[in-house]
Parts: sequence; structure tokens; C-alpha cells
Amino acid sequence: MRRTAIVALVVGLTAVPTAEASSAPQVRVWVTTPDRAELMHERPRVTFGTSESAHPTIVVDPDRRYQEIDGFGASITDSSAELLAGLPPAARADTMRKLFDPTSGIGVSFLRQPVGSSDFTAAKEHYTYDDVPAGQTDFPLRNFSVRHDEAKILPLLREAKRLNPRLKIMATPWSPPAWMKDNDSLVGGKLKDDPKVYDAYARYLVKFVQAYARAGVPVDFLSVQNEPQNRKPDAYPGTDMPVAAQIKVIEALGPKLRTASPRTKILGYDHNWATHPNDGTAEADYPYQILNSKAAKWLAGTAYHCYYGDPSAQTALRDAFPDKGIWFTECSGSKGATDPPAKVFSDTLRWHARNVVLGTTRNWARSAVNWNIALDSTGGPHNGGCGTCTGLVTVQPGGSVVTDAEYYTIGHLSKFVKPGARRIASTSFGTTGWNGQIMDAAFRNPDGSTALVVHNENDDPRTFAVNAGDRTFEYTLPGGALATFTWTTQHRSKLDLVPLTGATASPDGALAIDDDASTRWSNGGAQAPGQYLQVDLGRRKDFRRVAVDSGGNLGDYARTWELSVSDNGTSWRAIASGAGVGQLTNIDVRRTSARYVRITSTGTASNWWSIADFRLYN
Repeated sequence: MRRTAIVALVVGLTAVPTAEASSAPQVRVWVTTPDRAELMHERPRVTFGTSESAHPTIVVDPDRRYQEIDGFGASITDSSAELLAGLPPAARADTMRKLFDPTSGIGVSFLRQPVGSSDFTAAKEHYTYDDVPAGQTDFPLRNFSVRHDEAKILPLLREAKRLNPRLKIMATPWSPPAWMKDNDSLVGGKLKDDPKVYDAYARYLVKFVQAYARAGVPVDFLSVQNEPQNRKPDAYPGTDMPVAAQIKVIEALGPKLRTASPRTKILGYDHNWATHPNDGTAEADYPYQILNSKAAKWLAGTAYHCYYGDPSAQTALRDAFPDKGIWFTECSGSKGATDPPAKVFSDTLRWHARNVVLGTTRNWARSAVNWNIALDSTGGPHNGGCGTCTGLVTVQPGGSVVTDAEYYTIGHLSKFVKPGARRIASTSFGTTGWNGQIMDAAFRNPDGSTALVVHNENDDPRTFAVNAGDRTFEYTLPGGALATFTWTTQHRSKLDLVPLTGATASPDGALAIDDDASTRWSNGGAQAPGQYLQVDLGRRKDFRRVAVDSGGNLGDYARTWELSVSDNGTSWRAIASGAGVGQLTNIDVRRTSARYVRITSTGTASNWWSIADFRLYN
């Protein structure tokens, strides 16, 4: 009898991130390091204090709320199901708990399931749920059946939902049945441009949703085509679906799905942040066209993948269509044939921390979803497509199950940020492209607790502070580490942020008032008296505090300063002066009303003077 084991799982992972041990304002901390020395390891708690910090300060503001969160996870692909179902019962149960149980595991809360075959299919032949011999059709869908999924996929999905009842399911087809396509193949080709085909495909998708619901797996989200601009899939199911075709599918599907399954929301696009060069240049504005079309009334929003472009595309689309949601639905880790495991883990942890964990959520994503939840040590089984992909866990030849970097990147979200949470404002100094700074995202859970996820992009340790209301704590993270901080005490500021919408700043100070601490205005040289940043608020506004945040560049704060105001930009009066002692300078004044605000350096220093964020409060 072969031995099985679950290895590299987390000591202390069973700790429930909710109740505090005492009434003191304490913070719980879980850390994962690139060298695997700590794997979601719970460190000693830290305590909020009342002193300000000289270090870069993450200011958490629960009164500024952004998108609601649906969940975080991966996909139980056909390949993943084959591996998990093939484990001995005890090992399978243990692995499922580690994946889905919110208490003893990481509480995966979102799964994106292929509708039929994908490249990660264990079967020798690709399939859909209504395959007929070449040359035949089945418009009545008499042959439709999800029997294939009843053996392994559906039982695993039901077990996942039992372990985490708040788990949400998304469904995505890689290809319609071949008889609906112009090349009579699941690989490549297009949907036939025929109203009868659009109607049949819509009914096919509705039947899938109904069949899964009857099987105990209700579908919450549905997109109509995975990667519709991937025109030449590598020996695996795929469909070239231009905008016009997707619009016709959605228009046929929308009314039918609303009647058959009102809970199921339709998502458009489901492809990269930017059109990949291999996909050509046609319809590079695909998601914009979809949301500008008459089909948009049936869409809850759009879905994105990570394989080209960057997460800022999500914010650009959301700015154009603020009433539509953004979901991030696929990203796979990757490994080179000769990459040692340590390199794969470290590189994946860092890239996914920046781009998937924090990049997507700071850019309006309601979900962050990896690709395969489980693969074997060769990156399979797969049928065409990706030969370098990695999963959340790896099933080894001897039957042991090893946790990979994606287990921890997703876990640092899914275990602590619950469905229904809201992202809230938090100062972040890092960028998705890597700038060596501290990057973060904050969330307020439905139970009122706060989760702050922080990544140190630098290879060296970095110290930072976290401010919530009138409380602050300091922390030092190892190089490349990913951490989650949670607290239940609600620290609220007595001040409200004054919006700077429409404000301008000079000289060339736009980056200081863009509400993005990863960008900065700088004087470009040594500090000297008379250097200043001036903000035109556009109209008179009341304020009681001015926050001058010099960001992550240590030492770039004004050594001494003077704060002045004006109603006309010509006549100025000084209302405060003082000495800077750290990266964040809070200047409290008597309630003041002014249109123009100027901060002036009055001292000298060899450091540059930088302002990453200039904020007013009242």
C-alpha cells in the first residue's frame, strides 16, 4: 500500500482570524516568505499605539469604499479533478479541507469552471456536452448531457461547497460543440453566423446552468467564451469570437438565462488586460465595444486575464463604465524546464503578489482567480496548450500533495477577506511592474473586521507603519514577503477626506494630487528654502488638516516647512509652520476656508523633496 501525505502545509493555519485575545487594539499577522521559511505563518501579535511614525505610512480609511468582493480561488479543471479524485480518500479529504475550509484551510471562495473541455483535460479526446458525429447537428439538443462531469468534477464541486458554503461558481466555455462552428472542430474556427446557431448555443449554455443546479452546484457567473481573441489555440478547444458574434450570443442568452436562472450573471470578454500581439490588432477595444453595445444590458460586467498588459486596464474600463463590475478570472503561474523549485516558488510569489493579489484588487476586481487548482509534477495532465503551468497544489508521483506559491498568494486573500467584503482606501507605494516599495490593499469584512494585505517588493527588509484613525503600528517585513494583517477594533478618524476632484497643482504637481502614492512630485534636487507645491482646489473648500506624504523614498520630506493659503492665488497668509520628522507630516490647523493651498520648504537638506500624496481633511 503506497503511503500518502500532505506536506508543506501551514503550521498554525487552523487559527481563525476573528476574535481578539483581549480588548487591547491588537493586530494578528500572517507571513509568507519567498524562501519558504514562513508559509502563512502566524507571527506574534502587534499592538496599535498612539505615536506617529517616521516610516512610510499606510493610511487605512474605511470611510472610502470601493468594490464588493465575490471571492478568490482557481479552477477544478478536468485535469485537477482527475488528480484530486485519484488520491486515496483520506488524502483527498485532507487536501480539500486545506483548500476550501475557511478555518483549517485557506477558504477558497471562487471557482471558475470550464464548460466542457479545455487544454487541461485528462481525457485523450476533447469534448463538449453535445458532441455528435462529423456532419451531423443537434439543434434540439437531444444529446445534451453533463454525464462526463458526474464522475469526478461535480462530486468535488459539491464537496467544495460543503466545506465553504459561501463558495461562488463561474462557468466558461472554451468551445461550443463542433457542429455549431464553421470548421466542425473544437479547436479554432468561429461560431457559424446563423441565428439558429446563436439560439442553439444560448440554449446549450442555459441547459448547462440548469444541469449544474440540479446537481447541487448553482452557477453564479457565466461568460460566453474563454479568450475570444485567441484565434489559433495550440491543439486545444478555442473559438475566435469577434465582438459582433459575442453580442449576438449574449442577446440570445440574456432573456433565456434571466428566466431559467435569475441568479446567474453574464460577464463579457474574459481575456487579457491588453490584446496579445499573437492575437493581432483587430478589436483591441473589445471590452469597450461590448459594453457600448445593446447587449450590455444583459451584462454584469467584464472579466480579465493576466497574460498580456497590466491591471490598470481594469480601472480604465471601470472609469468608462462605472455601473459595470470587473472580475479577474484567470492567471497561471509558470515554470521553465530547468528552473529549480526554489526559483519557481520565489518568482511566482513575488509576481502574483504584485499583479494578482494587489494589482487586480486595487484596480476594481471583485475576484482574483488562478487557473488550475491542482496539477502533477510535470504540469499536467493536459491535452495541448500550456506545458509550463503550475497550480495551487502539486500532486507528486508518490501521492504526496505539495502547496505551491499560488496556494499562499490566493490564501492571503481568501482566508482573511470574506465574500461580501469591501475594499477600502489604503495608501500604497508599490507598483505592479516592481519599484521596490511596499504595496498593499485593505478590506472591510461583513463582520466589521479589517484585513490589510501587504507585499514588500524589495529584496531587503522594509519597515513601514499602518495608521487607522488615531492609531498606528510599525512593522518590518522580510524581502519579497507577503503578509496579511487583521484587526477587529474599528479605528475611525474624526476627520473626513476632502475630495480634490478638479484640483490642479503647480509647478508640475499633478502626481502629488492623483490619489496614488506610487507616483510623486519631486523638486528634483537638494532641498532649499523657497521650494513649494501649490494646489488650486478649484473653489473655496474647508479643511482642518493637511497631510503631506513623501511616500516610500526615505528622507524625502521637508526638514522645515510653512503652510500658506490664498483666495486669489496672489495674496497669501501663513497658517502653520514646523519641522518634518518623517515621511508623513500631518498639519492640523483651525478650520480654514481657502481656494489655494501652498506648502513651502523653509530649510535645507541634501535629500530631494518629494510629495507622493497631498490630502486635505475636514
